[in-house]
Amino acid sequence: MTGTPAPFTADDYRARMERAARAADEAGLAGVLVSPGPDLVWLTGYAPPAATERLTLLVLTPGQDPVLVVPTLEAPDAEKAVGAPALKLRDWTDGKDPYTTTAPLLDASGRFGVSDNAWAMHLLGFQRELPGTSYVSLSDGLPMLRAVKDAAELERLAAAGAAADDTYEEILKVAFAGRRESDVAGDLADLLRHFGHEQVDFTVVGSGPNGANPHHEAGSRVIGHGDTVVLDFGGLKHGYGSDTSRTVHVGEPSAEEQRVHDIVRAAQQAAFEAVRPGIACQDVDRVARAHITDAGYGDRFIHRTGHGIGVTTHEPPYMIEGEEQPLVPGMCFSVEPGIYLPGRFGVRIEDIVTVTEDGGRRLNDTPREMAVVN
Repeated sequence: MTGTPAPFTADDYRARMERAARAADEAGLAGVLVSPGPDLVWLTGYAPPAATERLTLLVLTPGQDPVLVVPTLEAPDAEKAVGAPALKLRDWTDGKDPYTTTAPLLDASGRFGVSDNAWAMHLLGFQRELPGTSYVSLSDGLPMLRAVKDAAELERLAAAGAAADDTYEEILKVAFAGRRESDVAGDLADLLRHFGHEQVDFTVVGSGPNGANPHHEAGSRVIGHGDTVVLDFGGLKHGYGSDTSRTVHVGEPSAEEQRVHDIVRAAQQAAFEAVRPGIACQDVDRVARAHITDAGYGDRFIHRTGHGIGVTTHEPPYMIEGEEQPLVPGMCFSVEPGIYLPGRFGVRIEDIVTVTEDGGRRLNDTPREMAVVN
């Protein structure tokens, strides 16, 4: 996709808020309380102008109209949000108690799902005002709330994936040897923005022994001839995430480096082929892990096989042992097995995958073979 997708409408946000209230009811919750952050943006299109200690809260309760509680000085901005026509605004002024203002909207003995990033002082304020209430994080109470994407969301995720692919194709053309990891990371960030990302979340460049740290932050190490280099990068385009990993080599790899890469590539392919509706998230992890374990590197695969992606680059569902949530068409997540040999090198290969009616579809299409760079 090369054009800009059609913007979300008030009806889109209304449907999401209704879905969230319905899901809360089905989960036995009295409602959902949404603080500023990705949940609020996804549900209403509203992002407060800046982080603030003043209470901003979307209240979703079954059978009631959505209400957005905002500071009076920010009400004009909230009224401009695309989703504003689908909710009611209730403002409060400095000097007033926002918890007293909000309390009548809540069941005084209810259990509520709350945004993971809600401020502790706000929850404590509600507990003080309504001591009979209790709370559970949305990632625990409604972990699948944003997990199943609609067609418009899939369009954005595909566009973000294509931009990440374009970035990878271009980074293969730059010099690696003799440059710092941070220089290549800067190239990746520039390319992501060039291909339409409005936000760059991470640009991992792990060369040589640094590649054995899955979340290595690109630093001052100078990349040398003979290094294996793990590249992992992504961010947001049109508000939706990209995240891809490829492992390249400066000059021809050794037989061992090639063998380890081939094991990871086969594990990634097997896990992708396992994706289909109805299987548990943990089964995707099990397939990748079994392949790497059978090859003798099970103890060197030190992270989960994947994570969900949407308006954030990491969100439920997670492809990990113990996650029994069945895959559903429209779910999007990474498939990213790896092998990490401390003090030596690492290998990771990652694609974003969406579940289809009869299997899975990759949103990253660049070659998975080990590319040789200069």
